[in-house]
Parts: sequence; structure tokens; C-alpha cells
Amino acid sequence: MPTFKKVALAYSGGLDTSIIIPWLKENYQCDVVAVCGDIGQGKDELKGLEKKARKTGASEVHIADMREEFVTEYLWPMVRSGAVYEHKYLLGTSIARPLLAKKQVEVALATGCDALAHGCTGKGNDQVRFELTYKALAPLLPVIAPWREWDIVSREDAIAYAAKHKVPISQTTKKIYSRDRNIWHISHEGGALEDPANAAPDDVWMLTRSPKDAPDKPAKVTIGFDKGIPVSVNGKKMAPVELLETLNKIGAANGIGRIDLVENRFVGLKSRGCYETPGGALILLAFRELESLTLDRVTMHYKQKLALDYAELVYNGFWFTPLRESLDSFFETLSGNTTGEVTLRLYKGTVEPVSRTSPQSLYSLKIASFTMGAEYDQKDAQGFINLIGLPMKVRAMSQS
Repeated sequence: MPTFKKVALAYSGGLDTSIIIPWLKENYQCDVVAVCGDIGQGKDELKGLEKKARKTGASEVHIADMREEFVTEYLWPMVRSGAVYEHKYLLGTSIARPLLAKKQVEVALATGCDALAHGCTGKGNDQVRFELTYKALAPLLPVIAPWREWDIVSREDAIAYAAKHKVPISQTTKKIYSRDRNIWHISHEGGALEDPANAAPDDVWMLTRSPKDAPDKPAKVTIGFDKGIPVSVNGKKMAPVELLETLNKIGAANGIGRIDLVENRFVGLKSRGCYETPGGALILLAFRELESLTLDRVTMHYKQKLALDYAELVYNGFWFTPLRESLDSFFETLSGNTTGEVTLRLYKGTVEPVSRTSPQSLYSLKIASFTMGAEYDQKDAQGFINLIGLPMKVRAMSQS
């Protein structure tokens, strides 16, 4: 086993990373630098984090407020792309991993660490996302992945290890969900959710109100965009973090943003998870509705194809790549005219658009109206149909 003097650990304070600190010290006899990013996981998760890390053996603890960077440099570009993975997943965990890994690398290089470590399992996507970022930003630093080395094989084993080493954790064998939270979403995996035949228990959901308990009166919310970036709620200009937090509250109160998904992991297996993305669900729907006014048919359809590629890049961890950067440039250019407002109606878990306006709208009432006008000569359609139908006509005639 190689020896290291100081290891930078991506630390969240959850079950896995909590037990990794004593495990690293026990097995590598190294100092551990715990690196945590505040990306909006909430005060409860961050409360006492530094004290807990030091108590379990960390020699240094670095906690950075990255909420603004997360929203503006990661979430908004993703929104602009329209990326959704496998029809449902709004990529809440996936999009956060490159930023957290980047901060970990920055701290590691600044503090003289000679290795990096993470708490991702050998069966999941996160190990790929973290380590691809390491390769892009610190290719010479070795990586320690305890889940690929130790003899712990289950969350029950991890809980037992924590008890043996007196590591404080919130998980128990009865409350065993694995959760990941940030300002965009919260994910839930494990426990009863592992069997896709099981309905998600009521105690899974944490952010959103059950649709059946949501208000009996529909709510309306208007989201304003400037060049594809959300900038206002109900006519009020807001800073990025405030805007997302506001929409999270509105969406959560009306039961918006719950999904139950069986997904294809990058490593080849299927997994089942439940996700809550209340504000994100509202933003993405509003953005698509606004684009229906501002993008022409050919551009919109081509963008939809590239959005699938972008979603896979994010999901699979290829954030720090020339392709992702190039696609961002494309989507940024494309969103230059996506400015305006969309009003949505929210009711017991459902969302529908009720109004779309844009100063750059391509929608012409004079042309679209059923009332005949000079702007559109219907006789032109005959030649258009004859030309596009010519190959079909020739083929049919050749077979007759």
C-alpha cells in the first residue's frame, strides 16, 4: 500500500465521508484535509460540520460558500441547454459534482496534499464524475477510493464501523436512505426504494408538500428571463441564489418537482431513485415555453438533439471537456433572443403555462390567425408541397 503524508477528502459529513476520515488515518497514517462546499444543502447539514470533521480526525477543514458560483456557472448554463436525462432527471447531483471536485483540487494543491480521496461507491456514477474532474485539473495526484479498497460492503456495515469508531452519524439501520441535497434538488436512494416494485414511502419526501395536501386554489408565478438566464419572479428582479430559493418555496408549497425514476447509470447498471426539484422544474418549463416563441423550427429541433448530448455529458461527468465548453458557447449564442416572461399555473403537483411574452417573439398574430391576410399567400403551399413530395411521387410512379 502506498504512503501519503496529506490527503484531501471530499467531505460532506454524511455516513460515507464521516467514516473515511478515521479509515484513512488508520490505513494510510496520513493527515486528512476535509474539503466541503456550501452549494445550498441547508444550514442543518452544514451546522457543526467543521467540529465534526476535526473530532473524527481531520487536521484541516475547508468550507467554501459556492452557492453563487454553482447557480451562475453551472445551473444556469445547464438550464440554457435544456438538458434533462432520460426524460425526467434534472441532473441535480450530477451538475454539482464537478464544482465540488474542482474546489477539492484547489484546496489540495494549495495545502500541499499528495493525494485525493472521495466517498463514492464503486457501483455509482459519482466516482466517475469526481475522478474525471481530478484527471482534468490535477492529473498527477493519486486517488484513494475507500469503497474500492475496504471490506465494508453495505450501508449497514458502514453504520457498524461508525459505531465502533464513535463517529456521530444520523443514519440508522431503520432510516437508511442515501440523500444528496443542494440548492437545485434533493435525491433519495436506498432502503425501500431499491426495489422498483415498491411505491415510494411517504417518509422519503423532504422538500415538497404532497400534491394531495397542496392548496386547493391554483397559484400563479411569473418567471422572467434575460438572454436565457432567469432574472425575476413575479416582476421582481432577484439575485441568482435568492431567485432559485424563492421558486423552490413556491414549487414545494404546491407539490411541484417530484419524480420517481429508474435510470441507467454510466457504469452499466440500473438504479431507482426519487428526486425533488421544485424550483428547477418551474424554471425549465418556463424556459422551454419562452423558447417556443423565440426559436425557429429548425434551430429548436437541432437544439433538442444537442440537449440530449449535453445531459449525457453532465450525467457522465464530462464537464471539464472542450465539447461541453463548445456546446455552452452554442447554447449561449442561441439564447441571445430568449428574453421575456412566462406565467405558470401551479395546482396540486401539476404545472401548465398560461402566458408567454417576449420582445423577440417570432410569433406573428397576423400570419398565424385563421383570418386570411396578405402576409401569407395560401397558394404558395401548392408549390411547396409539390417540391417536397416529388421524391415520393417519383417512387410511386416507378413502382406502378
